[in-house]
Amino acid sequence: MNAIQDKIGWKPLWTITKFADDAAFERGEHFEKVELPGNLLLNEGITRLLNLLVGGGGTAFNNASSYLGVGDSSTAANATQTGLQAATNKLYKAMEATYPQITNQSVAFRSVFTSAEANFAWEEFTVANGNSDASENLNRKVSSQGTKASGQTWQLDLTITFS
Repeated sequence: MNAIQDKIGWKPLWTITKFADDAAFERGEHFEKVELPGNLLLNEGITRLLNLLVGGGGTAFNNASSYLGVGDSSTAANATQTGLQAATNKLYKAMEATYPQITNQSVAFRSVFTSAEANFAWEEFTVANGNSDASENLNRKVSSQGTKASGQTWQLDLTITFS
């Protein structure tokens, strides 16, 4: 007899689109676009997803409470971490007006870091249900993506596809 085995696939894709300035962002003229597959789910994020699934309550990852975070720590990702690991240079940025968006089996998050925001080395990334490390962070990605300079606008996207 063949046994049926269910499993869920988690395919995250981070995208950073870099613009020279706010005007270039408005025109859609980027100078670099980087795609970063993968990340590590954090224990606190998994627990929150499970609680939301069974109606156990808690803060959802919706437009009012979702933030994408960036920081300058290159500390390796570990499932027990809670938030960004940077000591000083980090910023949690609220979602754009129509995000998160769900299309079929994917959810997309988007935040735009304008000319005066997050001007430091981008080394780590997360999505959280609040605007600080005290919030619950779903995941963490560590990848050196350069230093955002004052005047530049960078758009950060996370798309998670379930299969």
